[in-house]
Amino acid sequence: MVLLDQTRLPGEVVEVRLAAWPQVVGAIRRMVVRGAPAIGVAGAMGVALAARQDAGSSSDDQRAEIRRAAAALRDARPTAANLAWAVDRLAGEAAAHPGPPEALAGALAGAARAVHADEVRRCEVMGAHAGALITRGARVMTHCNAGALATGGYGTALGAVRSAFAADPSLRVVVPETRPLLQGARLTAWELEREGIPYTLIADVTAAALMADGRVSHVVVGADRIARNGDVVNKIGTYAHALAAREHGVPFIVVAPTTTLDLTMPSAAEVPIEERAADEVRDLALFGRPATPEGAPVTNPAFDRTPARLVAAIVTEAGVHRPPYDRSLAAAVAAQEDPAT
Repeated sequence: MVLLDQTRLPGEVVEVRLAAWPQVVGAIRRMVVRGAPAIGVAGAMGVALAARQDAGSSSDDQRAEIRRAAAALRDARPTAANLAWAVDRLAGEAAAHPGPPEALAGALAGAARAVHADEVRRCEVMGAHAGALITRGARVMTHCNAGALATGGYGTALGAVRSAFAADPSLRVVVPETRPLLQGARLTAWELEREGIPYTLIADVTAAALMADGRVSHVVVGADRIARNGDVVNKIGTYAHALAAREHGVPFIVVAPTTTLDLTMPSAAEVPIEERAADEVRDLALFGRPATPEGAPVTNPAFDRTPARLVAAIVTEAGVHRPPYDRSLAAAVAAQEDPAT
């Protein structure tokens, strides 16, 4: 399994090779790979690696290793729905597979590749749906990184930007830096540079002022989990952008695959929010010296919850969904489970 190490971007483009599922767990936790769809793909690959590692052992030992790997991978980052979905899909295929160890290893490798291909396909379809919501001459603000890096190929929010830009080269993108790990400054800006899409990088605290000045026409973000009622859990800072967008009449659009929908969660209040290490906030140097007192107390939630009432539309591969979201999102999931519906 080969990953592009996102912690090294934009300064270095470095690939890392992982041969065992514990390495995949570590890569997800360290954010070598990040973005809800992308860590789902990585989780699926990790389960497949567990099967391959024990392909030479007894069937019982191999299946026990798969169960251990699935539990650890599932817990590597608890907020994003895609990780649990992908791991459970592979674990379910393993439980149902009747074959010997080598056959099971081959079947899970194929299933993991299918998860990857499916996510790329979903993003391409979503990009077309969401791109149609972006008007000509748009100034689109994103948040965090919801591009090819976060999805394994095309992008959710940036997929919409790519689709809209192809139809209207006058589009411009506003990129908040996304503290504390700067996914906007490091990753989204890097992707837009490579795509040749014009952008302006801003400090996070600038966003509301730009909306007030009429310099943002749309806010388009991805999601790590969406509850049944349409509440959105996404990178910390999303909620603040949604509040500012509502105040200034800017449509707030969420683009995410149906694998991000969690209909078991009535609202975002029940979604666990990952708390990350204090050093992510403290390790900031200014003027060549530390920017915080040593040991300054920190709270560092990785995500926040945006109420459905602030969301103008949720776009999945099934189309554009409007309130009431409990109906439209359930219909989107049903359509993917049974395309004839």
